[in-house]
Amino acid sequence: MRIIKESTLKKYFLQSKNKLAKESIIAWIYEVRNSDWDSAKDLKSKYGNASIISSKRVVFNIKGNDYRLIVYIEYKLKIVFVVWFGTHTEYDNLNAKTVSYED
Repeated sequence: MRIIKESTLKKYFLQSKNKLAKESIIAWIYEVRNSDWDSAKDLKSKYGNASIISSKRVVFNIKGNDYRLIVYIEYKLKIVFVVWFGTHTEYDNLNAKTVSYED
């Protein structure tokens, strides 16, 4: 899979409030780059704790659920778009179905 806006993820873990997520994000990036999902079912077989919000929107738990990562996946194109990253508390204050990417 190819990750779009991977640089945004790196910016997140460079922020002092997110520095504890660095190793978990790096591991997630590595795992996703080396994945080949054809559907949400394929993704769930690897990430049982991921939440499938819609056929293409998924929420990943990062660092033992301390952080949340929302992505949009084009399975046919093998592309994962980073939509949002933040703490679990921040996640609780937004709508995962409608939140959009902001640089």
